[in-house]
Amino acid sequence: MPRRGGPPEVNAGSMADIAFLLLIFFLVTTTIETDAGLDRMLPPLEPPDTDVIIKQKNIFTVNINKNGQLLVEEELIDLKSLRAKAIAFLDNGGDGSCSFCKGRRDASSSDNPGKAIISLKNDRETKYGTYITVQNELVGAYNDLRNREAQRLYGRDFTEMEAEFLNPETPSRIRDDLEEKVKRVQGLYPQKLSEAETSTSN
Repeated sequence: MPRRGGPPEVNAGSMADIAFLLLIFFLVTTTIETDAGLDRMLPPLEPPDTDVIIKQKNIFTVNINKNGQLLVEEELIDLKSLRAKAIAFLDNGGDGSCSFCKGRRDASSSDNPGKAIISLKNDRETKYGTYITVQNELVGAYNDLRNREAQRLYGRDFTEMEAEFLNPETPSRIRDDLEEKVKRVQGLYPQKLSEAETSTSN
């Protein structure tokens, strides 16, 4: 007696559901690493109407070579000394116009915090970790000085006030009060961190 029909069929109707569930599972359980970024304000699109003359003594030069070595003001230094040197430069008050500066008031160094600029230059082969560490030390120099002045004026650290001000959950009344204080402290030590064009090793 001949067989009826062919081999039994496999019901594949639920395969799409299983694949979809597996996709959701892997999307939920997989962790994606993100690179740490740097908060930087880009320069304006249009150049200023007048040329700004900057004295060389108001520029604090920091160079990082491809080996991660630091050349600060043409002197080879360790990374652990960078923050202290940056603070000494920013807090110098060489022209006597800064009443809150506690530096040496060396006439050959920066005139005041408003004119002091830190210029950072790195090699194309500089390791990203070294670059980030140097950036953190330079920003840390600004924060240390701002913390000092915030403690003097308001009895609180600047970094604490800034974090509370930037927190979207902070009530608007408190944010308005903090905004004035944060801007005042930022004005005492404006962050002028310039990144020069990257150099290429020979």
